[in-house]
Amino acid sequence: MKFQKVSLFVLLASACFNVSAQNTISAQKMDWFEDAKLGIFIHWGIYSVDGISESWSFFNNYINHDNYIKQLDGFTAKNYKPKEWAKLIKQAGAKYTVITTKHHDGISLWNTQADKAITTLKDAAAKQDVITPFVQAIQQEGLHTGLYYSLPDWSHPYYDVFTRARKRYELVKDPNRWNRYVEYYQKQLSELSQQYKPELIWFDGDWEHSAEEWKSKETLSLLRKYNPNIIINSRLNHHGDYETPEQGIPVSRPDAKFWELCYTMNDSWGYQPFDKKYKSPNMIIRTLVDCISMGGNLLLDIGPKADGSIPEEQMNILKQLGRWTNKHASAIYGTRAGIPFENYNGKSALSKDGKTLYLYLYEQKPQLQLKGLLNDAIQTVSVVGDAASKVTAVSLDEKVQLDLTKVNFDQDVTVLALTFKDKVQWHTPREEAISLQAVLDNKQTNTALNQIASVLHSGKNIFDHSGLTIDGMESKLPVGNLTNPAVLDWVKKHAEALYDTGKGLPEGHYEGLSALSKDRQTLYLFVEGTPTGPIALKGIKNGIARIRLVGEGSMINHEIFNKLYWSSIPGIVYIQAPKERLDKNMTVIAVLLDSPLALHREKVGAIENNL
Repeated sequence: MKFQKVSLFVLLASACFNVSAQNTISAQKMDWFEDAKLGIFIHWGIYSVDGISESWSFFNNYINHDNYIKQLDGFTAKNYKPKEWAKLIKQAGAKYTVITTKHHDGISLWNTQADKAITTLKDAAAKQDVITPFVQAIQQEGLHTGLYYSLPDWSHPYYDVFTRARKRYELVKDPNRWNRYVEYYQKQLSELSQQYKPELIWFDGDWEHSAEEWKSKETLSLLRKYNPNIIINSRLNHHGDYETPEQGIPVSRPDAKFWELCYTMNDSWGYQPFDKKYKSPNMIIRTLVDCISMGGNLLLDIGPKADGSIPEEQMNILKQLGRWTNKHASAIYGTRAGIPFENYNGKSALSKDGKTLYLYLYEQKPQLQLKGLLNDAIQTVSVVGDAASKVTAVSLDEKVQLDLTKVNFDQDVTVLALTFKDKVQWHTPREEAISLQAVLDNKQTNTALNQIASVLHSGKNIFDHSGLTIDGMESKLPVGNLTNPAVLDWVKKHAEALYDTGKGLPEGHYEGLSALSKDRQTLYLFVEGTPTGPIALKGIKNGIARIRLVGEGSMINHEIFNKLYWSSIPGIVYIQAPKERLDKNMTVIAVLLDSPLALHREKVGAIENNL
């Protein structure tokens, strides 16, 4: 009996040790991924010949399968220079890549020996295995290796689905044929694992079958046989390690600890010559910052041409991205999610040890404020990548005021680094009783206007019953000898945005402060200083009737990016604010909606592209 008790104790201890060891391995294997922050996705295949949608073009019957497959004859890769690709990717600041080894069309880009496979080596004009030299090149550059692999193969005779309108067979009626397909795709995964030793497998297309039909557990075990620390995305019927939102930048931080936004530079994954809707380098850099601030990664896509050259627009974006990432490396790699919006009205991140707070500025402005910080005095404040710039910090009563008048602002995103003796700690800032009289009398104009924007954003309107009129004319505000005329003039000019307005947008929809009209159909955005690029709005379900500058009437343009026609998720609204019309103290932009404000804040997970 005693022996049995001891044995049981040993078994339990052993089991606990094994579970602990597995958890440690699981945590450790994600370290490089969590630190990486930026990867480059590559969609390359025969679809680049005619410049049409990868795989979906024949699946949706935009072109028949025979004509789609004829593109093999034009896939030459004659200007393919994998070493130059690898150098460009590294110079852009990426730490890993994910390249399509086989998309849903079933064209394998390596020399697979799997039964009845179509390959670029055997069947395309290139007569090349294009994966091997690329993997060799990126590994020589010290980049982590990720391989995209489509579970479906709409061209393979063993696969059940052919197009949206046609199936080869019903799985339940021909299970043996399906099992041959499972053997086919698992053989390909074994080849990829043995030949390239990937650190990450990026699955796609799992929606067409259940985990049991795919034999997902068996597949995961197979991959772990070759690499126990293999990282898998979430598209193996949830047998993966991280979430993969697609195209839509999350409004709020995803629930998963590890996540990655896969994102196109224009509206296409593969090369499409007529898709000229490219985002600017500024937009891409800010998207990266958005991901960093929420603890995630950006997997930015490029689509090479059939000859292996990278489109000029994409090369330019990568080079401009590299300018920013190389300058701000310490504020990118190894960082963790930042502090809440209520503590800093912008994007932020923390160093891995939690003792450095990074603040990302999308605009040039004279000052900023932090609230609710519990740490003692800041040890150092610096502008990342610019030793010549100087920032003065004043800490008082859980607030930090930063003077930015001697900062050389970056053309895209300026980053401040605040270091503390201990880990950064914060809590919900205490509510302050701010009177309209005190605001009007404040000699610090920028501080006063920020106070106005802050209280309106929180839903407390200090102008209620104050004598302010909707147009600012004939107002009876409490003015006196101490009133700051600049503040008073600003209030009258922007009265529309202050009169009878309510609480602004929840965190994540806009990077600044805002207010909403009583009928909830006009959104007012408070814009400090001079933005370095367009102003972004996320998760707005409404249509936009018009956008204008409050107090001076100018109508201004906007564009919507990443709105997928088949998805209910809203696109991103980018508003161009003309610098010559900006208010010298604080600009207010009015966004007129076609109906009362409706917001998208649903959980973000894997979304399948169906273009």
